[in-house]
Amino acid sequence: MSDLSREDFSNTLRILVATDCHLGYMEKDEIRRHDSFQAFDEICSIAEQKNVDFVLLGGDLFHENKPSRSTLVKAIEILRRHCMSDQPVQFQVVSDQTVNFANTFGHVNYEDPHFNVGLPVFSIHGNHDDPAGVDNLSAVDILSACNLVNYFGKMVLGGSGVGQITVYPILMRKGATAVALYGLGNIRDERLNRMFQTPHAVQWMRPESQEGLQVSDWFNILVLHQNRVKTNPKNAINEHFLPRFLDFVVWGHEHECLVDPQEVPGMGFHITQPGSSVATSLIDGESKPKHVLLLEIKGNQYRPTKIPLTSVRPFEYTEIVLKDEPEIDPNDQNSILEHLDKVVHSLIEKCRKNVVSQSRLQLPLVRIKVDYSGFMTINPQRFGQKYVGKVANPQDILIFSKASTKGRSEAKIDDSERLRPEELNQQNIEALVAENNLKMEILPVNDLDVALHNFVSKDDKMAFYSCLKYNLEETRNKISKDPDTVTFKEQDLVLKVGECLQERVKERSAHSKNNSPFTSTAPSGEDFRSTSAAGTASAVSFSDDEDTTQMTGLKSTSRGRKGPSKPSSSEVGKGKTSTRGRGRGRGRGSSNLKQTTLDASLGFRQSQRFFFDPNLRKCLIN
Repeated sequence: MSDLSREDFSNTLRILVATDCHLGYMEKDEIRRHDSFQAFDEICSIAEQKNVDFVLLGGDLFHENKPSRSTLVKAIEILRRHCMSDQPVQFQVVSDQTVNFANTFGHVNYEDPHFNVGLPVFSIHGNHDDPAGVDNLSAVDILSACNLVNYFGKMVLGGSGVGQITVYPILMRKGATAVALYGLGNIRDERLNRMFQTPHAVQWMRPESQEGLQVSDWFNILVLHQNRVKTNPKNAINEHFLPRFLDFVVWGHEHECLVDPQEVPGMGFHITQPGSSVATSLIDGESKPKHVLLLEIKGNQYRPTKIPLTSVRPFEYTEIVLKDEPEIDPNDQNSILEHLDKVVHSLIEKCRKNVVSQSRLQLPLVRIKVDYSGFMTINPQRFGQKYVGKVANPQDILIFSKASTKGRSEAKIDDSERLRPEELNQQNIEALVAENNLKMEILPVNDLDVALHNFVSKDDKMAFYSCLKYNLEETRNKISKDPDTVTFKEQDLVLKVGECLQERVKERSAHSKNNSPFTSTAPSGEDFRSTSAAGTASAVSFSDDEDTTQMTGLKSTSRGRKGPSKPSSSEVGKGKTSTRGRGRGRGRGSSNLKQTTLDASLGFRQSQRFFFDPNLRKCLIN
């Protein structure tokens, strides 16, 4: 590069960082169906132009857990067009790649002798494209099998209780620069939150000191995909949960572009939040300009450069309060329409002025949030008909809301709606139970809620079978321990089963709300994860997590206890690290790692029960 000398270039690792590409978003919309692919194609083009060493993606590469064939084909075409070349790869992966990459081949893609990979891509999974089903696979696994993406950060939640994970770094060397890249694919926020607060549940492996390279010489990067906003602390990940040895954190899942690195007080590392490359929610935060980050690392120093994306569809957002507009007559609907028309035209004109190149002029996205307190509403669809061909979203230009009449503290939460994903008409089983004050029997409601989610959203056909099998085995074990088993009468059996269920639910609540020990035949226990009770979802999380949006007006039935947090760290393990370069075959590098564990306390939550008939796919309430 022109701004780097040849010596600096050979010792500088250049990474292009992007998150939340959401390929396939709005693919059935005639106007917006290509938006996600155009942005991703531009990201890959920037990587080529800037001559980066690799592209780092922070999850949610795909919008759907089961992307369509059209979306998969387009994604493969883009990656193949930009990543396959004779361009030499200048860095080496020197860690044990069979540990880093959980696939059949077990090595970084550019070392495969049958492929010419000039631009490696490293990616974790997000909550939209997370592994599921019998074989615990995701859409990113398909790209990995095609040798187009290096998929890392895929965790198998082992152990009992909330589970245990061990995070191994990908160790990279380029000249005198050594980088340890840690990846943590999306895990249900509440569960990961409890894991961070459980002693020895999250273990971080560190490179061992060797001749000429101390542990402190490694530049440590973590990429993760979790809720970051802390309106509900149990449903997000606090930056202070992360280990202090990190130097840089790439935070995915949050869509607002906060790409400039921000220092975390008292932790010693910086966080970048690149945000999404396509607007998936028509809210204020998504209207901010979209960027990617060029990260240049030399030794223990780094230089960030934010790069704007020019192919993103223009989007303008505003909020108006009708009662504050003197020209509007509350009794005259035409005056309301005239004022809203003026606002829409001004936003369209603003979009045109902000477009860098008129040759790339696209129909803009326009959203107006209208506080209609004291006024009558109008039909948004009818209003938008006149803007067909002028905006990309004529059917939902307007969204109506009323000023909050609640207390001051609650009003603050209401004000943050501009950072909230649009509410979806979704409700989980726990919410239905809480709303109707039902008495449930036979199965724990949180187990069944998770099984239903995996069955519907992730096509896990074994979800209900595994849920039922585990609960039956648990009940049998309880009954078999009773000394009076031989004297049971038929009429006493139902009563005894109910007592056993109550006992084991109490025992489980002593561990964690998310303690779902039963699993599908997939190797990961994360297939069964408990969602929070209705109304406890993150209120201001500026992400696209549909799983956290619940029906409004419901109250949480969860209870919990907190203990004092006592983070500690320890390092164990010794060994040597060997280097290797690009070449033919699967030559393995080896690296023994030290271990650091974050310790803290554990909270818990009580569960409920009811029966689900998997054949009828209905809830049968006793």
